[in-house]
Amino acid sequence: MLKNALILLLIIFLFSCGSSKNTRVVTKKSRTRTSKTTTQNSTTAREIPLKNNIPAAPIIAESIIKNAEKFKGTRYKYGGTTKKGMDCSGLIYTAFKEEDIALPRVSSAMAKTGDWIDLKEVREGDLLFFATQKNNRKVNHVGLVTYTSPGNVEFIHSTTSRGVLTSKLSEKYWYFAFVQARRVL
Repeated sequence: MLKNALILLLIIFLFSCGSSKNTRVVTKKSRTRTSKTTTQNSTTAREIPLKNNIPAAPIIAESIIKNAEKFKGTRYKYGGTTKKGMDCSGLIYTAFKEEDIALPRVSSAMAKTGDWIDLKEVREGDLLFFATQKNNRKVNHVGLVTYTSPGNVEFIHSTTSRGVLTSKLSEKYWYFAFVQARRVL
């Protein structure tokens, strides 16, 4: 009996040696979770700050936005992915590809990737999808969120009339054409 008690104490001692603290980390599926980090291996997770109870955008989102903004002023070209001409999905595809993130090439396929999110949870780096054809709710346009604040969402995209530019979701045309938002980061 004494031998069993000593073994039990030894096991408890071995498993309780490392101290740990709880930290918040963002994951794709669960948004937030708690993970333990031990002082023995000194691995720590970075705390992700919250903005209006929404986790801040990942650092890579800034790079993707900068990649897209390099094309501001580029004229529209159906199927284009260069400075010579760019279409909406080509802009998003190219901006993500420069960071080694593979996305489908067309907006309707992009609209099926990542996680659906409520418009109130949108943050920089998320994708907005639109249906711009009259009497049709099929996704045919995409934009990349570049800035958010309460009641304000700005996104970069390529339009047939003005090429690559930044617009606000609150503009009447884009507000009524909006279909969904998705998070791929």
